[in-house]
Amino acid sequence: MASVRVAVRVAPENTKTFTYDFSYDSTDRQSSAFTSQEKVFEDLGSDVLKAAFDGYNACVFAYGQTGSGKSYTMMGAPGDAGLIPRICEGLFSRISNSSRCDEASFRTEVRSEPIYNERVRDLLRRKSTQTYNLRVREHPKDGPYVEDLSKHLVLNYSDVEELMEAGNINRTTASTGMNDVSSRSHAIFTINFTQAKFDAEMPSETISKIHLVDLAGSERADATGATGVRLKEGGNINKSLVTLGNVISALGQESPLKKKSAFVPYRDSVLTWLLKDSLGGNSKTIMIATISPADVNYGETLSTLRYANRAKNIINKPTVNEDANVRLIRELQAEIARLKALLIQGNQVSAGGRRPHCWRSVFMIVWCF
Repeated sequence: MASVRVAVRVAPENTKTFTYDFSYDSTDRQSSAFTSQEKVFEDLGSDVLKAAFDGYNACVFAYGQTGSGKSYTMMGAPGDAGLIPRICEGLFSRISNSSRCDEASFRTEVRSEPIYNERVRDLLRRKSTQTYNLRVREHPKDGPYVEDLSKHLVLNYSDVEELMEAGNINRTTASTGMNDVSSRSHAIFTINFTQAKFDAEMPSETISKIHLVDLAGSERADATGATGVRLKEGGNINKSLVTLGNVISALGQESPLKKKSAFVPYRDSVLTWLLKDSLGGNSKTIMIATISPADVNYGETLSTLRYANRAKNIINKPTVNEDANVRLIRELQAEIARLKALLIQGNQVSAGGRRPHCWRSVFMIVWCF
């Protein structure tokens, strides 16, 4: 992806310059530099959809201070949808087009868990059966998950839209000195996308997890004027964001040349524990850093840009999530085809009067497989 330079200027002698993949300005709709939600989706959301259909995990999360535009970027506003609804709508649009072209079948499930005061809730469960303190477990193969979290099968975008509306109503927000509708919890919206088809006359199934994360904003107590419950909420929000920064720093320091990997404190926060694979494992991950144009927020803006700058040093190794047995059979078939080609080539050489020395070893390899 092409690089764009982002500069934060306070005075001519105090300029900080950073380099990122994209830079968007959404402050003034009348400006020629204004970036629409559609443009952000074309640049970022289309990559998420491609990764899902290719069988990879994907993650998008927005980080920044409170009131800087994270929820606007991820969820949007009435009549101006953000990344999450556009990705969901694009997913079903591609499913509809793919179903007409081939015999693949698709299954889509969604779930949503807010992390409020370091406790996980179920945003899509009915209030009569609401559980406010779900436990986070870790599967040896599938990684961290939330126990007893409800999953909802969706058949079209209308189903997803209905669930998102219900989830937004249940999400905890409050007014502070910096934001009238400040999110008091981190919201993780997850799509489990399964596609099954026949590949070379063999059944093949891939499962992609798409994490779409709207983080609560970092905030300073003196600026927000928070007290009591709001102060406690802000403290837990900042704690998890600090842990996220520590995880990003530790992952950015890892190098294939180092014999011993740095310790990554995933379990210091519920947020980083749940996003373990997305942050430093099997996922194609995009981080969006939102900043405020106000000069009074210079310190928070600079902190956010440095935060995102460290994230650029992380190198993930995503793999296609398919059945291990199907992958093994396909690899063995390819190996058998290669060895048969070697045998044919050896026989042709033998017909010319020279018998290859490797014939017996090649035959034994084929026999073993």
